[in-house]
Amino acid sequence: MKSALILSSRHYIITALIQTRSHTLDLLAQIDESLFFQQVHPEFSPIGWHFGHIAFTEAYWLEQLANLAFSFPEADQQLFAADGLPKQERQNLPPVEAIEEYLETTRRQTLNYLATAPVAQQERLWRWLIQHESQHCETISFLWQLHQQRHLDIASFNTYPSISAENAVATTINVTEMLKVEGGEFTIGSNAVDALDNERSAHQIYLDSYWIDRHPVTCKQYSQFITAGGYQQRKYWSEAGWQWLQQNPVNQPLYWSNHADWLDHPVSGVSYYEAAAYANFVHKRLPTEAEWEKAALGASLNSNHSRLIGHTTPVNTYSEVSQYGCQDMLGNVWEWTASWFDGYPEFTAYPYPGYSEVYFDGQHRVLRGGSWATNSVSLRTSFRNWYHPEVRQIFAGFRCANQ
Repeated sequence: MKSALILSSRHYIITALIQTRSHTLDLLAQIDESLFFQQVHPEFSPIGWHFGHIAFTEAYWLEQLANLAFSFPEADQQLFAADGLPKQERQNLPPVEAIEEYLETTRRQTLNYLATAPVAQQERLWRWLIQHESQHCETISFLWQLHQQRHLDIASFNTYPSISAENAVATTINVTEMLKVEGGEFTIGSNAVDALDNERSAHQIYLDSYWIDRHPVTCKQYSQFITAGGYQQRKYWSEAGWQWLQQNPVNQPLYWSNHADWLDHPVSGVSYYEAAAYANFVHKRLPTEAEWEKAALGASLNSNHSRLIGHTTPVNTYSEVSQYGCQDMLGNVWEWTASWFDGYPEFTAYPYPGYSEVYFDGQHRVLRGGSWATNSVSLRTSFRNWYHPEVRQIFAGFRCANQ
């Protein structure tokens, strides 16, 4: 039985590595060479850096595990390390072909090593590496879309993903519907082998009863906030949110279209401050991450995710619901919560302190659920994402809650 489990784990890891790398290379093939070296946004590294960092991180851990010679030139080791050069100094990248060679060489060594590696002792690390690669691919996707959004109307360069007939929902949606989640004990977090350090340890908490939106807030709903002058009225905004708005005078979400085809899509490209202001506008609030996770119990992976270059789908596209009846909990858009990012009880940093722990600083809000660009390896109800509350470049929306 033990040998069968090891074989199964080895097969899963190798298969997931191959599938994730295929996704990475397909994405690389879509990036124009001139864009490859650009820093699209000052808070994010150039697109090409992420491809090099994927290879660098895998090579680093392969060296630790297999005692193999590090395959990166010394200068590129500093360039592609997460704690190396500042983001604005990462544009002097090697040629695209060199980074492709890094990816190929490292992966060839990895697969050779995994043929006989002690997978049972290393499984958590390999699952972390698979998720690490997929997360950087999502970053590349939103940087690509951010670049495109500056040149084209969002509705003009996307085509709707194909949805099979059995997945489509024909009924008219009631986007204002809220569902009651009864109070009681609830286990938040996960101790599964693929759980990241910030998801651990699973622990019980008590939640009072609350109500939560069945769907994420749609563009049609959010347009009412825009039309009512929500961006101009101080009363809807927190002090920090209003200050941010005065310094960044926006008047609509980043990924916004007035096209009628987008009305039932979840709003996307909003900061935490915008999400909270809308919630105040409709006399609701954002859910805590614990409320979100409980409402998401039983959510299905039959959803809009794992797309290279794509976009949201209408919130009623997929029929599956969570245990409490919520739709679109996994995929489509990340959802802001009211919670600050912090460690759970018995938190232990893994595989290094800089992965999560340095962000337990009271300056990052938690997002849940994943987006259309999130790989299925990271789609689960316990997964926690985190960003500064002013960030709106990610594919983020929200849903509201109430007591």
